[in-house]
Amino acid sequence: METLLRQQLADFERIETRADLDTLVQDLLGEKVLAFDTEADSFYHYFDKTCLVQIATRRQIYLVDPLAFGGPAELSPLAPIMASPDIRKIFHAAEYDIFVLKRDCAFEFRGLFDTMISAQLLGYSSVGLAGIAERHFGVNLPKDEQRSDWSRRPLTPKQLSYAASDVLYLIPLAEKLEKELRAAKRLSWAQEDFEALVEREWPDREFDKLGYLRIKGARKLDPKALAVLRELFLMRDARAREIDRPPFKVLGNRALLEISENPPGKLDDLAKVKGISDLILRRMGSELMAAVRAGKKKPHGPIPKLPGTSRRRMDRQAERRLAALKKWRSKRSADVEMDPGVLCPNSALEAIAWRAPETPTDLEGLSELKGWFVREFGAEVTEASLSADVPNKN
Repeated sequence: METLLRQQLADFERIETRADLDTLVQDLLGEKVLAFDTEADSFYHYFDKTCLVQIATRRQIYLVDPLAFGGPAELSPLAPIMASPDIRKIFHAAEYDIFVLKRDCAFEFRGLFDTMISAQLLGYSSVGLAGIAERHFGVNLPKDEQRSDWSRRPLTPKQLSYAASDVLYLIPLAEKLEKELRAAKRLSWAQEDFEALVEREWPDREFDKLGYLRIKGARKLDPKALAVLRELFLMRDARAREIDRPPFKVLGNRALLEISENPPGKLDDLAKVKGISDLILRRMGSELMAAVRAGKKKPHGPIPKLPGTSRRRMDRQAERRLAALKKWRSKRSADVEMDPGVLCPNSALEAIAWRAPETPTDLEGLSELKGWFVREFGAEVTEASLSADVPNKN
């Protein structure tokens, strides 16, 4: 099998012109099933982009290089394929792929099959592509290019083989997983999850000016130190945009926090901070000191609430319901051989505890709950929630 894998990985076709992509699309529109993957450059650029699209039919692998002919927007000929409900599109862990393809190419999707979601619903202990491929086909897929800079050209032979390997087994793997889902009576669950994923929309990319408050340890700082952290955070982002690098590669959060806690009095003091190299000192030292001075001038005011982080404090009854629901989930997830977080995430359990359902229909409309979960387990979680309720003695 390993020999066959090497042979197949060597047998791929590179698509590096718009004309070749147009021709390929005409051929692919006649296929019933295709496997896809993407490679982006989020570890190397401030704004990541789709750098490569891998496509597999039952007979051939194609590596489509949009950077060779104008960029991700030039992938537009693939739009009819992505939108066709008659062509099954197989991805592994499709969420990020769909996110970048919607963002970069404005694609609409129909006919998705996600092998990772399927493995999760089947209770696989390992849901990574390498683990599933080894389980079903006894092969060891390459892993050493996961953090490659996919925006650099030319791509190396190792990168190309790695990219091809990501789609090589997806079609037969999806067929095996679909049979298992059908046997477990969970195929409809998977289909609902696939549909929810393709319907998902993401907000436009915007810089989070309050992102410094999400740095671990930030909320423990006094107002003066927090003001310095804010200025350092804003300065780092401006620098990252200027040189087109991810902020974490400009300067790490730990260094920002250390400078904020012990603001340097002079430039030489920065050299004592872990993570501040001589190169950073030469290129950014004056900017860092300017940010420190700006932060010192005006201490931070009251800490605002961050979007998406507000959490209501549960009363005792809700806490009892949550404890009962967690106990139910622990037993039930073992019964159905599924990870507890896949069966019902904590956010969903909390939503149920707050709703305090008296009948299963009370669970309808909770955005945290999946439709298949309400249908299959709604009566059980309602009973578990009710078992925790006690009469109000007041």
